[in-house]
Formats: sequence, structure tokens, C-alpha cells
Amino acid sequence: MSDQTREVRYCAVAPIELREAEGNLIHVTGYAATFGEATEIGPLDRWGWVEVIEEGAFSEALARGDDVSFLINHSGLPLARNTSGTLELTQDQRGLRIDTALDPSDPDVQRILPKMKRGDLSKMSFAFLSEKETWDETGDHPVRTIQSVQLFDVSIVTDPAYEGTEIGLRSKAAALGGGGDLYCRRMQMRGRLSGLN
Repeated sequence: MSDQTREVRYCAVAPIELREAEGNLIHVTGYAATFGEATEIGPLDRWGWVEVIEEGAFSEALARGDDVSFLINHSGLPLARNTSGTLELTQDQRGLRIDTALDPSDPDVQRILPKMKRGDLSKMSFAFLSEKETWDETGDHPVRTIQSVQLFDVSIVTDPAYEGTEIGLRSKAAALGGGGDLYCRRMQMRGRLSGLN
């Protein structure tokens, strides 16, 4: 796995739910990923592909107890963490669900809570390494089906765009037998010759 790169995907499936919990805590629930939904990664008319997360893709990560933090935009100090018992991750038929109770006296929570209540911060995301995937290139566009992942974090995010597409392209190259510098240079050259760069 040394040649694999961490990827980030954004999920805009449902609003994050906020409500008061015991002891003045703020209960946060949402889905960091959903199963079976086709998502376009990059421009399909150039180098992009369609990506689908297979139901059960998080089973091994949850069984292993991957150390997963709840972050803001995939950075900073954790708001919660599964290994400390402050973040609960479950997988249901819909996808990867997160449940946590945030401490309103935490300065990071104080900073984001008004934005969450207004809906300015309403999207979820997850950072992962694909451990098992398949590629189908028989249709109009390649389709990557993610079957199993190593999970790093779940995040509340401001921008639902797929910022990890460049990383995903390197992962696609590795999955198709490329991944080395020569393969990447060939892909760049093909793009330039086709007028894509």
C-alpha cells in the first residue's frame, strides 16, 4: 500500500442533524458516505470516471477499529474520535453514518456551531485509502466500484467539490497497472496531444 494515496470524497446526501443532548452537549448525526450512488470524478469527456461505493465497503474498517477523527475540512484538531469513544461510526443500508455529541464549551465547536445551525456547514466527507476496488471500462465512461477501504477521517466541509480528483487519477493509474512516473508522463502527454491540458 505504499504507492497508494489517501483520497477524499464529499457527500451531499442529507443535511447534518443537530439537536441538544444530555448535559448540554450538541448531538450531531449525518452520513459521510452513501452506497450505490454514481458520482462523477473529474470531467468525463476527458480523463474522469464514475465512482460508486459498494454496500459494505466500510465493514472491514469498522471491524478493524480504524482510528477515525471527526474534523473540519479534513484538518485541525479532532472534534471527536472513535477510539476515544466520542464518535460512533455505523454502517447501514444507506451508508456510513456518524453520531457524536459535541461539547459546546470547546472553542472549535463554538466556532462552527452557528455555521452548522445556519446550514453554511452542511456537507459531509471522508478520507480513505481504497483497499479493494474494481474498474469497468466497457461503457462510455470508466466505472470505479470501491469495495473496501481504510478509513482516516470523517469531516464536516464547506465545499462539496471533489478536490481529491488528482489523487484519484493517480489511484486509477495504479489500479490499471500504471502508477509509475513513466505512466504518469504518458497520460500527461496524451492529454496535451488531445488538447486537454
